[in-house]
Amino acid sequence: MSEVHQAITAHVQKQHAVLKKFAMLDAERERHIEEAVERCRRGEPFTVELINEVTKQMNELAKGGLVPARRYVTPEMVRDYVSRLEGKRPPQGNREDGQHA
Repeated sequence: MSEVHQAITAHVQKQHAVLKKFAMLDAERERHIEEAVERCRRGEPFTVELINEVTKQMNELAKGGLVPARRYVTPEMVRDYVSRLEGKRPPQGNREDGQHA
């Protein structure tokens, strides 16, 4: 019985470590996204390199099936998001006539 308990405990600890690492990476990714968005809003050069480095690490964790994968970010995605924030472009899928694209 003790071996089963130890195996379960080890498994749970491993899952906890994956969740903790994923949460840390998710927060880091969000910081990088916010930085890129702010730089874009100010008309400054920005890069998505750090965002996607973290995304790659998150997607490696996701291969275990415990956490979700994340999409890689392109500069165009950042520009589109900033445009929507500033009201320059309606969100995708929403047209003025109320119909979805």
